Amino acid sequence: MTDRKDELAANLAKVEDRIAAACAAAGRAREEVTLIVVTKTYPASDVRMLSELGVRHVAENRDQDAAPKAAECLDLPLVWHFVGQLQTNKVRSVVGYADLVQSVDRSKLVTALSKEAVRQEREVGCLIQVALDAGESARGERGGVAPGGIGELADLVAKAPGLRLDGLMTVAPLSGEYEGRQQAAFERLMDLSTDLRRAHPAANMVSAGMSADLEEAVAAGATHVRVGTAVLGVRPRLG
Repeated sequence: MTDRKDELAANLAKVEDRIAAACAAAGRAREEVTLIVVTKTYPASDVRMLSELGVRHVAENRDQDAAPKAAECLDLPLVWHFVGQLQTNKVRSVVGYADLVQSVDRSKLVTALSKEAVRQEREVGCLIQVALDAGESARGERGGVAPGGIGELADLVAKAPGLRLDGLMTVAPLSGEYEGRQQAAFERLMDLSTDLRRAHPAANMVSAGMSADLEEAVAAGATHVRVGTAVLGVRPRLG
């Protein structure tokens, strides 16, 4: 286990150096960017080591993996983010451990999250997932609402009991006008965030950028980056 902890510590240090360098290049303070470590497919033992190494934000994208892992780590001072596409039949479980849901992209999901948050007497932070590969009113390949649908959905979240509108999230598109243009995509998200904050000033979180493109996200102004592989390594495929 010590070898694994040393490996995680070394990887974390490299990622930290990358974020610090990106902040310096962008003229931003390092404190402006929060690292979220995406722990999907990795065991609770890794989450525990990451916590010991100072990580405070972790993310998962599948409830069937996340729920037991979160239960094993209840004693740790962690903020849990759910970042995957979320079906309404998983909402009850996810609300049990997720402090933030970053993949809110439709009104039916808002209603379900609100109902469950009230039932469990929890407040759940919500990010509107923006699909930059969609038209103004379509949905994206990897989930998300088109830019034209942000305002209506944000208003719905802001009024929903048990929910808190925290900001926007995107995944760099694999197709469309932003394919291969991560920084342009993230700059577009920042423009959309500026628009959102006119109506909802406290919704100032911008989650963008992963292992391969965190520098572009920091340059664009992201407040949170979601890094998995660069910290945890490439997990061998099962089977």
